[in-house]
Amino acid sequence: MTSPDRPPSAERILDLLIAYQGSAVLKTAIELDVFTAVGEGAGEIGAISRRIGASERGVRALVNYLASLDLLAHDGARYSLTPESARYLDRHGPHYIGGSAAFYDAPAIIDAFADLKESVRRGGSGIGGTDSTTPSHPIWVAYAQAMAPLFARPAASLAEIVVREVPRPARVLDIAAGHGLFGIAIARLVPTATVTALDWPEVLPVAAAHANDAGVGDRFRTLSGSAFDVPLGTGWDVALLANFLHHFAPETCEELLRRVRASLAPEGTVALVEFIPNEDRVSPPSVAQFGVTMLATTSHGDVYTFSELARLLERAGFQAPKLHPLAHTPQRAVIARR
Repeated sequence: MTSPDRPPSAERILDLLIAYQGSAVLKTAIELDVFTAVGEGAGEIGAISRRIGASERGVRALVNYLASLDLLAHDGARYSLTPESARYLDRHGPHYIGGSAAFYDAPAIIDAFADLKESVRRGGSGIGGTDSTTPSHPIWVAYAQAMAPLFARPAASLAEIVVREVPRPARVLDIAAGHGLFGIAIARLVPTATVTALDWPEVLPVAAAHANDAGVGDRFRTLSGSAFDVPLGTGWDVALLANFLHHFAPETCEELLRRVRASLAPEGTVALVEFIPNEDRVSPPSVAQFGVTMLATTSHGDVYTFSELARLLERAGFQAPKLHPLAHTPQRAVIARR
């Protein structure tokens, strides 16, 4: 939000107009593994250049830009990692998320934003863009492969909430599972729980690999197809809908929620994970801005406030929706009983 005490300036507007340059710099640094090279001791321009196989002129321009963003520190002779880049951008860091660039900067996403003017006019993904809700759209394989590290800690946070609400979840259905981390986190927390991941057939092997890596592969099942068409079965203790409803119009969300409710055990629970703006719909900024992502990449998707999600759940027959913060993410969870 603009401060009324700040004098008018064109600087912020110009920064926004060239923001794509900063994105290109960061993506290039990730792809060349600059942060890992610096983290392993290549601190001078020449050393970084030799390590990543790039010209000294190119490296100098790149690392100075990164230093201007506080993603590298510079003492006049050597470059070093900042706490932020050491944690998230060095491949040896404890929470490396550099791989997420493969999804955020995927051609389908870039093309969608290049056609944003048409999306605004049409009220949905433009002619030259992408509708990510197309069956088996390849973007979801990229999502499942690239985004798991980003969701590991939020998934663990959700698992703790779910177990508080459902003390012994034996059967978990993870709808549009993608990377599978949300269901896997519950399986790791509850040794008796089995998880069935529902997604497109091209995506499920990625989720299954993550389950094996997490040591829960023997309790991880897969179900291939569309969440709107494939039989969901019955008797689930928990149904997960993480990062899914925002792709669809309210009436489509309600239709799906009715299907999910019918699949749950009598004491079953649904858990949503969403970008949920405040009721003013413009805060927090990163959450409210996600609405444009849905405009550019879907035909009918949107961000929904808690009151809107609660009404959808209640119309679908669910009771007592509760809003929960999640750790390590601006997203929030909504839990409701059957």
